[in-house]
Amino acid sequence: MIRSAVPADVPAIHAMIRELAEYERALEHARATEEQLHDALFCEHPAVFALIAETDTESDTVGFALWFRNFSTWTGTHGVYLEDLYVRPSARGAGHGRELLSALAGICVERGYERFEWWVLDWNDPSIGFYRSLGAEPMEDWTVFRMSGEPLHALAGVNAA
Repeated sequence: MIRSAVPADVPAIHAMIRELAEYERALEHARATEEQLHDALFCEHPAVFALIAETDTESDTVGFALWFRNFSTWTGTHGVYLEDLYVRPSARGAGHGRELLSALAGICVERGYERFEWWVLDWNDPSIGFYRSLGAEPMEDWTVFRMSGEPLHALAGVNAA
């Protein structure tokens, strides 16, 4: 079963973010706190949202999708950017990941959003195969850039703390 996250889900979401970061070999970079997640997801005008995957029998939280709206100047419409998709290893293969993605695709269609996008690590062959099986295509002509830390502060003209 897929449902929208509620404040009581924050500890489980936080735990799964850390599990995902460990899987992605980057646990030391997962610094978000439960308080930060709660504030981002459940403030007066949230800009980020989460869906929860639960087992049908015991209502155990087995996965989540955290997403936000983006905008395309080419289509003139919003889209969905999937920040994180995670299904706990013990629940993989039961359709939870597909259900989460299907729910997000439904949000796109219902709201007239023309794009549903996300990143995947180059070495994550199981996920790449899964996404391709759903009809997703890699954007091979594009390179992702990121700026953070000292370069971000330098460009902003502010000394890093």
